[in-house]
Amino acid sequence: MAIRFDRPVSSAARFSRHFGAFALVLAVAVLIAHRFGGLATPYLVLVLLVSVGCAVLATLLAVIGLRSLWMTGAEGGLNALAGLIYAAFPLGIGAFAADRYFTLPAIYDVTTDTASAPDWLSQPQADQIWLPRDPVITPGDRERQLAAYPELTGRRYDGALDRVLEAVKKVAKQNGITITKSKGDTTPGRELEDKPVPAQPENSGVADSPDVIPVPTPRPYDDDVAKLIRGANGVTLQGSTRTFILGLRFDIIIRLREEAETTFVDVRVASRYGQHDLGFSAEVAEQYLGALDSELLGIAGG
Repeated sequence: MAIRFDRPVSSAARFSRHFGAFALVLAVAVLIAHRFGGLATPYLVLVLLVSVGCAVLATLLAVIGLRSLWMTGAEGGLNALAGLIYAAFPLGIGAFAADRYFTLPAIYDVTTDTASAPDWLSQPQADQIWLPRDPVITPGDRERQLAAYPELTGRRYDGALDRVLEAVKKVAKQNGITITKSKGDTTPGRELEDKPVPAQPENSGVADSPDVIPVPTPRPYDDDVAKLIRGANGVTLQGSTRTFILGLRFDIIIRLREEAETTFVDVRVASRYGQHDLGFSAEVAEQYLGALDSELLGIAGG
């Protein structure tokens, strides 16, 4: 009489494939909906957490299935392998986010001028839904930024403000930054010889000349009038941008100040959602400044 041996079947391996496939489809669908649809970032984070959780469960079940295959010869090796392959993409996203979350500071606003950051022309507003954050940027936040991104500094260019402003706008457009507000003289002024000459009175004599001519005294450099004059020689641009792959939204301020024969450019970038930007704000700022350096190659200074 022949003896028939029936191989056991690993249910864990089968469920591993199902959970892995579900995690992969969920992650891809929510990324597409966020990048090309109107899905808000807080919902993206929530659904990705669910996807990563399913991927972790699929991995654990796949390990159980492979152990059963090794120990008892149970069927399910291909299912376990498929589960691991499906779960790889969501797990990769989770590992990337977790690494940045625990190694980078929990800040969402960075600037090249930590002592006097450019002010928003219009305060960014966004419904945080389930991702609340502290709206106040503290000196401690700036200290953590300096420790994490010491290379994020402003740029000084040996050129007139109008020339640098033209490059700033060009690079902003090339990098997908949409300028929404501006403050200051954003168009070059006419030269003095091009300005109309005021009409002179027919009588060339000086009327009502004072007997005593006052002698001008030097004005302190740091008084309110001097600050107003210096502030007039600058331009501030505010806009928004999105990352190319994930479509994460960021608000950006670009401030130009004319100092003697040079123009100083500062940048401020803030993530629109959440308390932790995972380092993307600094990357947006550094990418823009790097492109601006390339555009104004040869005139950048420290």
